[in-house]
Amino acid sequence: MNQVLVVEDDPGMCAALAANFGRHGWRVETAGGTAEALARFRVGLHPLVVTDVRMPDGDGFQVMREVRRLAPQTGVILLTAFGSVPDAVTAMKGGACDYLVKPVVFDELLRAAKRVLGRDLPPKDAPCLIGRAPAWLHAVARARQAAASDADVLIEAESGTGKELIARLIHRLSPRRDRPFVAVNCAAFPESLLESELFGHTKGAFTGALAGKPGKFELAHGGTLLLDEVGEMPLPLQPKLLRVLQERELDRLGDTRPVKVDIRVVATTNRSLGEMVTAGSFRADLYYRLNVIPLRLPTLRERREDIVELAEYFARLYAGVAATPVLSDEFRSAIRARDWPGNVRELANLMRRAVALGGPQLGVDVLDPDESKAAEMEADALRPGTSLETVERRLLEMTLAATGGNRSRTAELMGVSLRTVRNKIRDYGLPPRSNYAHD
Repeated sequence: MNQVLVVEDDPGMCAALAANFGRHGWRVETAGGTAEALARFRVGLHPLVVTDVRMPDGDGFQVMREVRRLAPQTGVILLTAFGSVPDAVTAMKGGACDYLVKPVVFDELLRAAKRVLGRDLPPKDAPCLIGRAPAWLHAVARARQAAASDADVLIEAESGTGKELIARLIHRLSPRRDRPFVAVNCAAFPESLLESELFGHTKGAFTGALAGKPGKFELAHGGTLLLDEVGEMPLPLQPKLLRVLQERELDRLGDTRPVKVDIRVVATTNRSLGEMVTAGSFRADLYYRLNVIPLRLPTLRERREDIVELAEYFARLYAGVAATPVLSDEFRSAIRARDWPGNVRELANLMRRAVALGGPQLGVDVLDPDESKAAEMEADALRPGTSLETVERRLLEMTLAATGGNRSRTAELMGVSLRTVRNKIRDYGLPPRSNYAHD
């Protein structure tokens, strides 16, 4: 039976938490303050402590530090009504397993508790929960704060850093968690189709519109809409998006009646929208409307202390029912030293390959099986007399290989738009993205 010590000075809240844990089969002890909590813990160690931060005779940080000193294996979850980014960073650096802002939804607390005890770790969300780097803790804490509000969020970060995972985390922690989460990639559609994809259309609105179709905004009604790579949105559509964000109503193609929508927008971009505004390729008013809560995710290069922990997670994930391979010391050193232009996505792809090719212990021999091929491609591309088309193709292939097939990062490194990269891949008949990685 799972055990938990609940530390809460509000008697009503304490009783409610104890009752909820009890209904799910947990054995619960409670304490009304810091001194009582530490006295109870010293008498009988618990695998999990859930504690309020602010209490009359001390605080949850004090409880956390003493619990970690007495029993480093014990998990600690902090609860507070006064959430702040510095507090969250302090909590995580001090050894807390999670940090939740009141009012706490018990289902979320229960999921966190199960994660701490090694159960019910959802693979899709797990990378969001891994890491101790201050920059990463700051970003996750900011995401948790954003989730509590209904304001729109703009996530600016390099490709592969986990923008969609953080967007989903914000939705899952928000009051809209039981409503739809709808994602649309603004770079995946030509301008003629993107408008219909976003706003919907009526029957006969254009050639081929044999029936009406709701857009992504309508499908996300009541929930969260993720506008992925919003920097790729064509300029002519930007005023229409701005109107929806301001008025929370839209016009379907072919319809004269506006449709009200209740949505929360999370937008992501791997480009600097501020620089795009200066260059005239993105509207300033739309940028300011999206950028209500700005959120920047660190690159993997900025959180090197998390690389091995993430690699171990992906090794467990891709090993499946087989025994998880051990990362050799040489393997650990090598992955810590890499620059990781494709960030966490590149690391995930490398670990998938390493698990598939390696044995019970992973060595550096599984890291770069294609390096010789890349060198050959480079030499071939630079021979005198080689056509510009061949050089362009080779350069595109090499950059795709270097980024693990990340098309957005490839576009950034080559100084062209994502749409150009997609068109060139099609024109040159290059392998499908599954041969590299997912965007």
